Amino acid sequence: QLQLVESGGGVMQPGGSLRLSCAASGFAFGRYTIGWFRQAPGKEREGVACISYNSGLRNHADSVKGRFTISRDNAKNTVYLQMNSLKPEDTGVYFCARGNNPYRHVSLSRPSDYGYWGQGTQVTVSS
Repeated sequence: QLQLVESGGGVMQPGGSLRLSCAASGFAFGRYTIGWFRQAPGKEREGVACISYNSGLRNHADSVKGRFTISRDNAKNTVYLQMNSLKPEDTGVYFCARGNNPYRHVSLSRPSDYGYWGQGTQVTVSS
């Protein structure tokens, strides 16, 4: 059974750091792009970062460039999102998702090409 399970969310003050994890099971993890998305209350879902199957391609949204870094460990079937210099506007539910096709990188602008999603983890940035 394919599963994506996010963890690491929480409440943090502005300027703080969090590291999110996305643990995958039930498929050949090392063959697929994984993306991170977030959704704030009343707002549309937004792509945050994505990483290709072999870490050769990484994309970060302009809103998080220089602050967030996506990485993966294929031996552990896990993708990470290191979030530094957090801002209140980073608040939201963070989801990881798997690209639909093996060995094909999927950009953040094509969320419909991510067919499997986790349940999400809440990140709240507030003083």
